[in-house]
Amino acid sequence: MKKILIATRNPDKFREILYLLQGLPFEFVSLLDFPDIDPVEETGLTLIENSTIKALNAYRYTGIPAVADDTGLSVNALQGMPGVFSARFAGENSTYADNRRKLLNLMEGVMDRRARFVTVVTFASDKIYHFTGEVEGFITLEERGSGGFGYDSIFLYPLLGKTFAEIPFDVKNRISHRARAFSLLKKFLKAHEGSFSG
Repeated sequence: MKKILIATRNPDKFREILYLLQGLPFEFVSLLDFPDIDPVEETGLTLIENSTIKALNAYRYTGIPAVADDTGLSVNALQGMPGVFSARFAGENSTYADNRRKLLNLMEGVMDRRARFVTVVTFASDKIYHFTGEVEGFITLEERGSGGFGYDSIFLYPLLGKTFAEIPFDVKNRISHRARAFSLLKKFLKAHEGSFSG
């Protein structure tokens, strides 16, 4: 069975991506299977640049077609921040909780709480392909729910009136920004499954 490398060491993200790509005739591995690959610096100023950096680095090192994604939370009242810096919003070694706390503090007293999640997925093999998913929502006043990860507990999905952390895993993975981007990748891989070595 052909392999595809998911270029992440984040077990939460890998689990979610495996769920989104289930049913495809590939063996999916992560960077945890390649401990010799040095972490790549995300020096891009956009989500597409960072996802490309990660996917290309993984593909060039292993020769296995690689998938990487970069996700940003864009908050209207913060002029699009944290955006490309979402994962390290509160500092280089910040935790999910640190990032949420900083964002809620910045949004204290702010009336316009509109926000959107954007995910860009890059697939790197002999060529590079990009897939984008977005979802609109609002930043809550406080954390709600215990599921998910990242900013899920403070991102309200208005059609359900719940945060991503309050929505069951299988439901979130039908409606989320990441689900939308990976749905496009899944269709692409189904259409081209015989074209990639790995």
